[in-house]
Amino acid sequence: MARTTGPFRLKTGSLPLLATVLTLALSSHAVAATPPPAAPAHLQTQPVPAAPLSWAEQVEQLKAELRHDPDLSAAWVARVLDSASRNARVHRLMTPSSSSASYASTAPDWQEYRQRLVTQERINAGVQFWNQHRQTLQQASEATGVPAEVIVGIIGIETSYGRNTGNIRVLDALATLAFDYPQSHPRAAERADYFRRELGHFLRLSQQNRLDPLSLRGSFAGAMGIPQFMPSSWMTYGVDFDRNGQTDLIGSTADAIGSVGNYLQAHGWKRGQPAWQAVSLEKVNAAHLETLLQPDILPTFSAAQLRDMGVQTGADSRPLQPGTASNAASTTGTPPGNLFALVKLRNGDRAPQYILGTENFYAITRYNQSSYYAMAVLELGASVARQATATR
Repeated sequence: MARTTGPFRLKTGSLPLLATVLTLALSSHAVAATPPPAAPAHLQTQPVPAAPLSWAEQVEQLKAELRHDPDLSAAWVARVLDSASRNARVHRLMTPSSSSASYASTAPDWQEYRQRLVTQERINAGVQFWNQHRQTLQQASEATGVPAEVIVGIIGIETSYGRNTGNIRVLDALATLAFDYPQSHPRAAERADYFRRELGHFLRLSQQNRLDPLSLRGSFAGAMGIPQFMPSSWMTYGVDFDRNGQTDLIGSTADAIGSVGNYLQAHGWKRGQPAWQAVSLEKVNAAHLETLLQPDILPTFSAAQLRDMGVQTGADSRPLQPGTASNAASTTGTPPGNLFALVKLRNGDRAPQYILGTENFYAITRYNQSSYYAMAVLELGASVARQATATR
């Protein structure tokens, strides 16, 4: 309602009763139309935020949510969840200020990162793994289109070929991150919701596969087995590659190999496409370089767009040292019809290196969202393949 802005005047001495009535009426109107002045800020009542639910309250809430799940026994769920405990180490490792948490996804120095993961010891162990499972690797590669060396590279980086699969009870890791995710994380609520869902998947996985949820051990994030699959990935991408009637990523190397190949295939791996190419940027100006780097690892540019911005590949490019895999780099130019990303690999205070990542490079980063991780996988797998071939 519009408010009166001008004064209302009556002549002095005329119709005093009417004036009084009108004055009272106008005053009443003004009170009705104009809200009272706000109280001083320090006197205003602020809404009290709801207190966060306790661990026990969240456990009861999840029990209630899962009570009607046809794949789960409510009594069994209750017994398992009541057995979960907060793991202080998990909480510390997931706290953003911790330098121990997920160093692979934040490594600023590619050469230092590579030296830490692509070691001769790991290569030698990879050759042994390759020779022992050569036939299974070949079958998985033929079935999924993912080269054996990429599968070997992932399993080698993740668990040193099954030698280090984690020693934290998975139930405790997932419960800690679901019910007590570090609040200092900028996406704490979102991450807690993710791990809450993973905890539910873990319960389904355990009951469906007759696994003991109180004894299963894995990483501080709840990843399990030879390939370090999260429960949802195990249920979605795990395959019974040895055809024994059960998908076992803890005790069956064949299932682990087949599941890694299946995971990459499901995330867009293109059969026969190289994962990356060496590149030269000598003819790329600053504006184009900024444009090329903006999408980060997401394949965005066609071969024609790269040429238009001065990017040189193939025989005209400088190779990335040390070494490349047979499937990882091409010297014949960019395949037509594919998309690429210019990936920057930082080397601390030294000059960065650049590669041209393909859609297959991006598929590897769906396993771990880090260009450093993907390059380490490719370098390790290539080194194992070369040495295994040379010593055969």
